[in-house]
Amino acid sequence: MEEKLFWIGILMGAHLFLSHHFRDKGRFKTDSGFARAWHAVFAALVSFTAAVLLSVSLDNRRGDVVTTMLFSGRQLAYGVLAAAAGACWVYFRGRVKKPEIKDGVHPFIKEDMEWSETIFSAVLLASVVMYLFVQAFKIPSGSMERTFLVGDHLFVNKFVYGFRIPYTKTKLLKFRQVKRGDIVVFQFPSNDPREFQCGGSQYGKDFIKRVVGMPGDTVEVKDGKLFVNGAAAGDEPYTQYLDNVRYPKASGKIAAGDYQVFWENRMLGKMFSEYIRDNFGPVIVPQGSYLVMGDNRDRSCDSRYWGPVPEANIKGKAWFTYWPPSRVGFPK
Repeated sequence: MEEKLFWIGILMGAHLFLSHHFRDKGRFKTDSGFARAWHAVFAALVSFTAAVLLSVSLDNRRGDVVTTMLFSGRQLAYGVLAAAAGACWVYFRGRVKKPEIKDGVHPFIKEDMEWSETIFSAVLLASVVMYLFVQAFKIPSGSMERTFLVGDHLFVNKFVYGFRIPYTKTKLLKFRQVKRGDIVVFQFPSNDPREFQCGGSQYGKDFIKRVVGMPGDTVEVKDGKLFVNGAAAGDEPYTQYLDNVRYPKASGKIAAGDYQVFWENRMLGKMFSEYIRDNFGPVIVPQGSYLVMGDNRDRSCDSRYWGPVPEANIKGKAWFTYWPPSRVGFPK
C-alpha cells in the first residue's frame, strides 16, 4: 500500500506543480475552456485515486493483495472508468454554472490547488511512514491462532530490522537482528507468479509467522514436536495443536542431501502434502534465511512446506494489536 500511496502523492504533486505554472502564465484568469478542462483533470485524478484505493482495500480484505504489483489491471480499469466519469461530470457542470472570477484566478482552480497541496502532503507523508516506520496489517488466516485471530488488525514495526532502501532489498541502520521467537511479517519467498503453494499462488503476498529456526540451525519435527539442533524446543506456550492424530513420516527413502535441496526449492509441500506437517526434516537453515512456523501448528502453511525465508523478504516485526478493542495489546 505504501508504494501505491507514494505514486498517488507524486501524481498529485505533478498536478500541483503544473497548476502553479499555468496560473503564473495567466491561463486561469477567465472562465475559458482550458480552465474548465484543467478543473476536469483534477476531478479525474481524485476519482481515479478514490476508485483505485477502494478497489485495493476490498482486495486486501479478500486476501487478494499482491505487494510486488503496483496496481492490478482490474484496479486500473476501475480507476480509469471513475476518472472518465468524474471528469465528464465536472466539465459539463462547469459549462452550465458560470463562476465569478476573483483575484485573477478561477475559483474552481484555486480550490483544486488547495486540495492538491493537502492531498500531496498527506499522502506522501503517509507513504513514507508506512514504508519506513509502521504499517497496518490484517490477519488473513488462522495459522497464528491463538496469538492472533482471523481479522485482527495490528501494527508492524518496519524499522526495527533496518530501513529498506526503496525498490531494493538493502537495509540500513539495523537496530536489532531477527531473533528466535520473533513474529515477523514477510513477503512470500517466490519469484514465479505461476508457482502454487498452499492451494494457490502466493506470489507477492505478505505472510505472518513466528521464527523458530535461525541461520545454521538444524530443525526437525517429530510427531508434531519441534526440535532445534537435536534438542526439543521446550516450552512453547503460544502454540496450538488441534488434531489428535499425527501423520506418519513419508520421506524415509530420500537422501538427506536431496531432502535439503527439495526443501530449499519449495518442493516438499508439493511432494508430500500434509505428510510433512508432523514429521519434517531434519534440515539446515541456510545462512541469511530463517525457518518460520505458525503458532497453530496443525493449521499452518509455513516453512515446512515451502522452505526458508530470506532475511531480505522480512518487512518487520509484529508490534501492537489495535483492533478489535477486546484484543488490544502487544503479542508475545
